[in-house]
Amino acid sequence: MGLRTARRWRPRTARWRRRGEAGFLPCAPGAMGGRGERPAGGAGMKAGRAAFAVCGWSGSGKTTLLEAVLPELVRQGLAVAVVKHDAHGVSLDTPGKDSDRLFRAGADICLRGPGEVAWRRRPGGATALEAVIDGLLLDHDLVLVEGHKLTPLPKVWLAHPDDSAVPAQVTAVAEWLAWGAGREERLLARIAAWLDAAGVERPLFGGLLVGGASRRMGRPKQLLTHGGRSLAEISVAALAPHVGEVLLLGGGEVAPALAHLRRLPDPPGVAGPLAGLLAAHRWAPEAAWLVAACDLPLVSPAAVGWLKQGRRPGRWAVVPGHGGSVEPLLAAYEPQALHWLEGEATAGRLAPRVIGGHPKVATPAVGVDLAAAWTNVNTPAALAALEGEG
Repeated sequence: MGLRTARRWRPRTARWRRRGEAGFLPCAPGAMGGRGERPAGGAGMKAGRAAFAVCGWSGSGKTTLLEAVLPELVRQGLAVAVVKHDAHGVSLDTPGKDSDRLFRAGADICLRGPGEVAWRRRPGGATALEAVIDGLLLDHDLVLVEGHKLTPLPKVWLAHPDDSAVPAQVTAVAEWLAWGAGREERLLARIAAWLDAAGVERPLFGGLLVGGASRRMGRPKQLLTHGGRSLAEISVAALAPHVGEVLLLGGGEVAPALAHLRRLPDPPGVAGPLAGLLAAHRWAPEAAWLVAACDLPLVSPAAVGWLKQGRRPGRWAVVPGHGGSVEPLLAAYEPQALHWLEGEATAGRLAPRVIGGHPKVATPAVGVDLAAAWTNVNTPAALAALEGEG
């Protein structure tokens, strides 16, 4: 059909809609590097990355403050990681213990115990701050960096009793916190604003799943028509108002009206309707996706908008519950969920029921006014019945 194969995504400006409380965005996007822009000088920031620094001189209370706010962040359902900078070196192991001996012999070490895992690694590409943050954000909602004051990360500066000024060489300071009471509340408010801004900045694509075999229907579902449009066109029209771009996920044929859309082929060795999600994640691993199947004749922009409104920090996916089961083929996915699905696919557990059981996946009930959007057609009789109702 003359469709273009999509190239790997690079950050760019697209259309976003704010999430969270209206009017509460103390940091303008430009103050945090802009939408997709990289600030000058070093590691930089990526659009939509929830990584922020808490900085100050030694004795300014950085660890005490983080210790105070972490329980509240966890209570909010956030998976949080902390990267701590120690200019005097890392002391993790006991000299002479087996793991220390193996490290000194030349190996990187992973220590595993009940309820915890610790890595001890040598400096290198995987231990640069940028790489560490990116790795942690694969399965965390938020990374807080203690120290690293000279990085371009957005940061708060903690005043010291003897020196309250922010050094001239420290950039991207969004807020200065005085010594004394009230720091916890101000930092929590700042983190909430940062997370909201990161959600706005995160690239959001639409994906139309067209890789199925349509065996029960007897012909490609996406080419069937309802109300004068192909089912694929109906789904694209529902997705398009809410995303920067809609892509075809899979190798199925589509109507000429959709020939201009870019396509991502299903990854080799992965079967089933969710294969397109893995293709989407591998192409744009830092993006979120609103996905729709190609057999939803009643899907609407209002239904997709409801999904989009369900996105929020701490949720890795919005997979609605409908008719006693979950509906992963008209749903919203954050990059953490898609990274997790990669692991499930590797283990041979990639199935819709697995998605609905993850603790970071929201499965809200669909309201009566929107429920019809999740009606799918699998047989000619089902489509004929729907046409008869219309």
